[in-house]
Amino acid sequence: MTDAARPAGPTPLPDSGSQRIDPARSACVLIGVDKYPGGKGLAPLRSVRHNLIELRAALTDRSVWGIPEDRIVTVSNPKTSADICDPIRVAAQQAMDTLLVYYAGHGLLDRDDSRLCLTLPGSSEDKPETCVDAGYVRRAMKDNGAAMRRVLILDCCFSGKVLQMSPTGTVAADLGVRAAVKTLRDIKGSYVMTSATHDRPSHAPDPDECSAFTGELVDVLRQGIPDGPEMLGLHAVFREVRDRVVERDDLPTPQEPQDESQNGVGDLEFVRNLAVLPPLLAPDPLVPAPRGRRWPWAVVAGALGLGIGLAAMPAVDRWQEHTREPVPATGQCATGAFLLDHSDVLNKQEADGEKLAGLSGLALLPGGNGEALALADNEFNRVFPLRLGPSGSADTLEPSAQTATTLRPAPGGRLPAWMDAEALVVEKGGRTILVAAETGPAIRRFDLSTGRQIGADLPVPKEFKPWPVGGAQTGRTIEALALSPDGRHLYAGMEASLSQDGDSRGRNLLRIQRYKGTPGGAYVPDRQYAYRAADGLYLTELVAVGADQLLALERQYAVGIGNAVRVQRLSLTGAQDVTGEQALFRRPADEFVRSEKLFDLAECPPGDPGQVATKGPQANPLLQNAEGMALGEPWTTGNRKGWRPLYLVSDDNLNEVQITRFYLLAVRV
Repeated sequence: MTDAARPAGPTPLPDSGSQRIDPARSACVLIGVDKYPGGKGLAPLRSVRHNLIELRAALTDRSVWGIPEDRIVTVSNPKTSADICDPIRVAAQQAMDTLLVYYAGHGLLDRDDSRLCLTLPGSSEDKPETCVDAGYVRRAMKDNGAAMRRVLILDCCFSGKVLQMSPTGTVAADLGVRAAVKTLRDIKGSYVMTSATHDRPSHAPDPDECSAFTGELVDVLRQGIPDGPEMLGLHAVFREVRDRVVERDDLPTPQEPQDESQNGVGDLEFVRNLAVLPPLLAPDPLVPAPRGRRWPWAVVAGALGLGIGLAAMPAVDRWQEHTREPVPATGQCATGAFLLDHSDVLNKQEADGEKLAGLSGLALLPGGNGEALALADNEFNRVFPLRLGPSGSADTLEPSAQTATTLRPAPGGRLPAWMDAEALVVEKGGRTILVAAETGPAIRRFDLSTGRQIGADLPVPKEFKPWPVGGAQTGRTIEALALSPDGRHLYAGMEASLSQDGDSRGRNLLRIQRYKGTPGGAYVPDRQYAYRAADGLYLTELVAVGADQLLALERQYAVGIGNAVRVQRLSLTGAQDVTGEQALFRRPADEFVRSEKLFDLAECPPGDPGQVATKGPQANPLLQNAEGMALGEPWTTGNRKGWRPLYLVSDDNLNEVQITRFYLLAVRV
């Protein structure tokens, strides 16, 4: 591959494609080499790391295939041939249905005896003894275990050689070495997919994305094939991947993937076709249940003398710790959400001598250049201008802050000494902001350049005020604000239930007030919606996706357990106007806003130990007191085309044991 930027005997196989490849009885080994510190003539392949993370996320996604986390192992930068083959043999012993092996890295062709060589970090072009003979992989897959079928996927230069019975003597001009390879065809019930033909390189045009072949493979697994069957076989997936790769115009030379199926393996049902089937909803526990007994990778690997970690790794197993960089906290959180980055760089820091603390609101400024505002809910009522990432970066967080604007009353007016500002939105043009404060509660407009309030407070429903005027809980009033993309509607969400509304089996029954108006002009109450939060959670932020479509950020903290943070997708279409309803606890379900989980932060991959700082107990070290959320415009290029950046920020409550943390996710909404 070239980086352009830098127990029992086998069961007979079925004769038709009526049987599905069972993920619960299968096993996967994903192997990748991205670093070549000692490899003569071999450039690093940064794309390989993305390949391993994204392919694993797709294969473990229940909506796609759903192989259990403890039946898939990732081997990153193996040092020796045994480091590749031993995990394959372990997996072969465990797989009763299908053994799937994937390799990504440089592929070389031996000039003397026509072998395909899979490279290691220390491999060199002119030293075949520093590589791994592809025949060793074939033997490790074939010679032991009870799997009914074996699947090999190769993403490397000249990988199509694995489909040939004998050497061809072809000379690879750009590497200057001849090639041949041993076949895997003699494995009964096999399927092989390769990224290229026997005499062509594979490409990775963008080092910050997957390689061309694996990127298209992941996209087909996650997006499906329009007008295709409900279940896709390996060959159907391959045909779509091949067509996409062949049609790409960003590759320096043509690349055409190949495949071969023995005994109908390629026609067996493999993955769900998400283009025609709805995604599966993941279970919704407040705190993830304890993991059951794991597949005994560590036990078997220990007997083999391998350096495999004992702890579960959602994105990449801790393999060959001494040969690779620590795995960062990135990867798939749910079908429609992918954690790209997080940053604690502003935790306990100052901007022009003022503490960056108590950040409870977040809003992006117009222009799409990563500039934002963060609202502090402390007694100083400050709005900090931020830059969230380096210019031109779509998946990196490097937040920095500038001198804050202090919110001030209009000339001759006054503001409460303790405003407890919790949410803000930027109005069209970026010159004014609307800020929601729990004291009152109140919604006010401020001039961003001077910090002065403009005009009177927006009207707030009487029932949103604390006792004795209304039924709100003190300190849990208006916590969330969202402005529709056209500016015609403003949404204000209550953090907790009104006293008269109660809850439904532990789920807070909340009210969302919609206003109608124009940016910079008057907003008046329009409709009121009833919304059930998830079990035990409170509403902390809203963002508008489109007409009557919102995202809701919910969170809670429990002593001894830690935080829970999740984002819900809301649809107001069809929900009833509950303005004037005295109580919600007896209202029928079809009057409420429809919602579904987009992702739970506890289910995002935390990376290797030490990659995420934590203080106190947490189900996942990523979890903090997330209160602010902002949604960017859809990406128009790259592998995440059509997805949108979602930013979160946590409120440290001016507490030494809490962290000001920013998160960046890619979401499909």
